[in-house]
Amino acid sequence: MQTSSDTDKKIPVQTLAELGPLPMKVALGCSALLPVSFALSWGFTNGWDLFAFSYLQSTFFFLSISLGALFFVMIQQLTRAGWSVVLRRLSEFISMGVIPLAVLVLPIVLLTLMGNHTLFEWADAKEVAEDHLLQAKAPYLNTGFFALRYLIYFGSWIFLARYFLGKSVAQDESGDPELTLLMERRSGPALLLYAFTLTFAAIDFIMSLNPHWFSTIFGVYYFAAGLVGFFSFLAISLVYLRSKNLLNGPVNVEHLHDVGKLLFAFNCFWAYIAISQYLLIWYANIPEETVFFLVRQTKGWGVVSLMLVIGHFAIPFVFFMSRWMKRNPKTLFFWGVYLLIMNWVDIFWLVMPNIAFDHETSAISFGMILINVCCTIGVGGIFVAGILKFAGEKSLMPVRDPRLEESLKFHNI
Repeated sequence: MQTSSDTDKKIPVQTLAELGPLPMKVALGCSALLPVSFALSWGFTNGWDLFAFSYLQSTFFFLSISLGALFFVMIQQLTRAGWSVVLRRLSEFISMGVIPLAVLVLPIVLLTLMGNHTLFEWADAKEVAEDHLLQAKAPYLNTGFFALRYLIYFGSWIFLARYFLGKSVAQDESGDPELTLLMERRSGPALLLYAFTLTFAAIDFIMSLNPHWFSTIFGVYYFAAGLVGFFSFLAISLVYLRSKNLLNGPVNVEHLHDVGKLLFAFNCFWAYIAISQYLLIWYANIPEETVFFLVRQTKGWGVVSLMLVIGHFAIPFVFFMSRWMKRNPKTLFFWGVYLLIMNWVDIFWLVMPNIAFDHETSAISFGMILINVCCTIGVGGIFVAGILKFAGEKSLMPVRDPRLEESLKFHNI
């Protein structure tokens, strides 16, 4: 490993604060759409249900992005990657989004703890008393244990995000290469903790919306969706920052190319996990499992299912495969936005069909989409504002990382 060199002296320290107050103002302005979404819900039948499920979908859409960033940070440390050093600090900032999201998810947990069963059928004592399967799952699916697990999940993620960002920022001051070695050693156990907490969080907050359905691959599905969301968000952020003359020199076409390759690769990985889950359930043909896909083929949800097959996989697979698409900032930005929208549709498809109107699948409607879009923009505003706040005056790059020079000279073969 190289020791701290003069690289940090050659590159000026840049921060997100150089963007000025406008991004924070826009983010806070967008956050105003969250109460607007809540107000709109009162104009529709079953509006509270629409808002509650939209709120859950929005928070876990952005949570998947932050968790994808956290995984990227840890895996880069574990593998001692040099190419990604100039991208890592921005990824560390994005991972800090778990902190505002922990606050946003808290009302869901508190309402469930108080006995509200709008989202989770298993929180209704009457339903549990009449359902043998819910009784069998009660030792795990109960409000007290659910709240405890929430604390474990978000406590773990906040600790990991703060730990890796804190050590990285400390190295900016000291230039101590031992901090890199320390992060490398800690990243292995951290990834194990991450894997367990992400898997069970996906089960608790999304899969248990229908407590009669289960899939052993669901945690991996949410993980794959999160990586697609993160690399889309990272691609958009990098192109935007470069257009504002931030990271314009250190992050070059070679780095953008690799971000594009990772985005394409994990979109294919998401498709592989999705088709694997579908085929396993299809050929087993067990009613307890097939109900998940049956409800997503009626009342307009079949169109959304087809949109995921064609829009989320087939179109990007054909048109985003090109090397040129990944190396051109404008086309990479387009595909980043496109796949981020498709990722939103995916989480929408996972959550919203679980709304039960008289124990039937709810039909997709204009009101549902309107409330969900407003809720997503509102939560997204808080998410981005939180990232900007935590980034503050911190450098956009780990300027004294021992592998920074390797990253600056990175070139694809």
